[in-house]
Amino acid sequence: MDVSYIDSYSYSYPRLLGPQFPGSPGGFPGSPGGFPGSPGGQQTPTSPPPAFIPQQQTATPFAVDPGAISLCLFRNTYIWLRNGASFWYFPIFVGPRSVAGFRWNGRFWTIFGIDTRQIVSFTCF
Repeated sequence: MDVSYIDSYSYSYPRLLGPQFPGSPGGFPGSPGGFPGSPGGQQTPTSPPPAFIPQQQTATPFAVDPGAISLCLFRNTYIWLRNGASFWYFPIFVGPRSVAGFRWNGRFWTIFGIDTRQIVSFTCF
C-alpha cells in the first residue's frame, strides 16, 4: 500500500479504503476488517488514550525517521506537529514518508494519515 500521498490533514475512511480494495468489507485484503500487518486484524483502538498529555522531548529540526516511529506501531503515541498541533495517535502503518493510523479527537478515534516531515516529535506508551 502506497501512502506517500498522505498529508497532515484528516481524511475520511472511504478515501483510504476506496474502490481499490473491492470485496474487503471494512478492511484490506487478507485481514478482515483490519490493516496489513495488524495483529488479529486490529482496526480502531478499543479504548481511549491515556488521560494525560506527556511533556514534549527536545524537538528535532529535521523530519522524523520512519524507523523510529515504527517502534510505536499499535501503541498510544503522542505527536507534536510543525503547525503547533498535538494529539494522541495510534499508528498502524509506517511508510517511507508517512504514517497511517487513528487520531483521538477527544471523544473517539478517527482514521488519520500524516507526512512524517510534519512531525516535530513524538513519544509512545
